[in-house]
Amino acid sequence: MTSPPPPQVTLLIADDDPLVRAGLAMMLNGAPDLRIVAQAGDGREAIALADLHGPDVVLMDIRMPVMDGLAATKALRSRPGGPEVIVMTTFDADDHVVRALRAGAAGYLLKDTPPAEIVAAVRQVALGNPVLSPAVTRRLIARVAGADGDERRARARERLSRLADREREVALAVGRGMSNAEIGVLLHLTLATVKTHVSSVLTKLDLNNRVQIALLVHDASLLDPP
Repeated sequence: MTSPPPPQVTLLIADDDPLVRAGLAMMLNGAPDLRIVAQAGDGREAIALADLHGPDVVLMDIRMPVMDGLAATKALRSRPGGPEVIVMTTFDADDHVVRALRAGAAGYLLKDTPPAEIVAAVRQVALGNPVLSPAVTRRLIARVAGADGDERRARARERLSRLADREREVALAVGRGMSNAEIGVLLHLTLATVKTHVSSVLTKLDLNNRVQIALLVHDASLLDPP
């Protein structure tokens, strides 16, 4: 008995370079479970096409004319049921990437990422999983953890104070870049219970994903320095 095919993931590519768009489309269309539904040359066009086609995932360039990828990401992620967004950049230390993560992007990829890794990242994001490894998460967050000093720290700690004790422990573990399975081992919880706590943290703090949880924890300066 053959297993059913994997569910299809629909994609929108937003990049102002037509050659980049064509390359990504050719590569991603080679995966049987991925389908490109639209391509955009700027952020404004990406929003319009996302409204029209309802993609599951948007691959979003940061630097584009008319409307950049950061503004487009904010707009898309502020909408109920909006697509997941993966920001793409040629720089691995771009401050705009961190701002995009704060806006709700599920992660980021460098444009020279190997094709197989891009395909895998799209699949993960479509399942609701961020595409930042713990090491990348820590490196990015470390760049901005103290960016606004005491005021940012105080705001972050006030938000985290709304959580129950166990929820706060889970949030801190997410901030350390731990997976749900690792959190379960650390706190002696089942995987289902960890997922429930993560969902509760997201709801209570009005966040989009666990990357934003990690950013908030680091803003609060509640973790030991690496």
